[in-house]
Amino acid sequence: MLAWLVLPLCLAVACTSSPGAEALPSGRELLDKSAAAMRTVKTVAFTIATEGKPPVPVRHAEGSLTREGDAKGTLQIDVLGNLQELNFVLTGDTVYFKGPTGGYQTMTRKELAGIYDPSAILNADTGVSRLLATASDAKTEAVEKIGGVDAYPVSVSLSQQVITTLVPGVNQGVNGKVWLAKDTGRLLKASLPMGTGANSGTVLVTFDDYDVPVTVTAPAK
Repeated sequence: MLAWLVLPLCLAVACTSSPGAEALPSGRELLDKSAAAMRTVKTVAFTIATEGKPPVPVRHAEGSLTREGDAKGTLQIDVLGNLQELNFVLTGDTVYFKGPTGGYQTMTRKELAGIYDPSAILNADTGVSRLLATASDAKTEAVEKIGGVDAYPVSVSLSQQVITTLVPGVNQGVNGKVWLAKDTGRLLKASLPMGTGANSGTVLVTFDDYDVPVTVTAPAK
């Protein structure tokens, strides 16, 4: 008798306790939507930063890039414990770079790829689209604001082979988190913890200014 009296009360509470509550979409659904959305991006501004001491040579990078592979920005690389900062411009197959002093020097895009090639970010076959499409164990956690934009944080497992095209030097798979814009599905942020012990930390990647016009021209030497 008690059970029959309590059951209607429980049902009433369950139906009215969360008015307007929204069911979260599946992580796999969100990743597939985002992978497709990232394939259509024309330009983007990016920032890569590190917290702690993750085992990667790139400590900081920021700039703008186009889907065609042109890019410009700054890069900080750890070379045998010393930070070296470079300005870079990628246009066509030529990379222009210079340190704090002196003029621009050149290298090929292939040579740059051994250090860090930001143009890979928007490459449909090797970049962010592939990273999202091949991620596994996806779980949607909530809805959060990222830069004033509603986003779904999704925990994911990422393979070393895919991450290394975006963050050179990664020698392990990563259990990280990505934030995907609720409206467009585009990737807004990624948190990638890696390393062990004293040589551990997190690589943080953020994206902004989607499809804002970007002009990349060869600098005067």
